Amino acid sequence: MSVGSSGTTDSWTLAVIVGLACVTVLTRCFFFILDRPWGLPDWAHRALHYAPVAALAAVIIPEIVMTQGHLISTWQDARLYGAAAGAAYYFRRRGVLGTMMAGMAVYLPLHVGLGW
Repeated sequence: MSVGSSGTTDSWTLAVIVGLACVTVLTRCFFFILDRPWGLPDWAHRALHYAPVAALAAVIIPEIVMTQGHLISTWQDARLYGAAAGAAYYFRRRGVLGTMMAGMAVYLPLHVGLGW
């Protein structure tokens, strides 16, 4: 925040704060402001069914196959085996907690024990 020599905030900074607050309130209250019900088109509803999976894949897959911004170059990486074990458990049992436990049960011994 820009503070002058006398300890006061300049008018440009205050205008930016007020403007950002107005934009935030408007975008968060947009659906409450409308006077009629609003719905998404059918194609948007279908697309939203895939959004959580796509977002999860966009976050998880780079963490598994990359190190320091580069693709891993060895098979001796505990993340690969942990992810494979977690995926195998999930496709067999469909349990989220078991998936995490199976993945970590494979990952931790490889990472801590073998230093992968």
